[in-house]
Amino acid sequence: MTDQEFMDRAEALLKAVEVACDRINDESDADIDNQRTGGMVNLSFSNRSQIIINLQKPLHEVWMAAKSGGYHYRWVEGLWQDTKGQGEFFEALTANASQQAERPLSFKA
Repeated sequence: MTDQEFMDRAEALLKAVEVACDRINDESDADIDNQRTGGMVNLSFSNRSQIIINLQKPLHEVWMAAKSGGYHYRWVEGLWQDTKGQGEFFEALTANASQQAERPLSFKA
């Protein structure tokens, strides 16, 4: 994958996260504060916990830090897959955000 392909796919991922937060806030009282700074999105929950998603351009990876730990994702066969075989990015984000928001949430590509 070229640097430009990575940036296109990674920017689409960050945008999808932002759009999902807006949708969740519109449809529920979850109140997720999402702030974007360059290649990083910070999700803050009402209990003050956070999830941080940032781009690692030299590695062509997307990293996510949540209460449950840190995760690295690479584009494999059309999906952002965990580098340690622990699943797909949006599934992990849904699980972690649901846990931290203390309610079921849904994030999709």
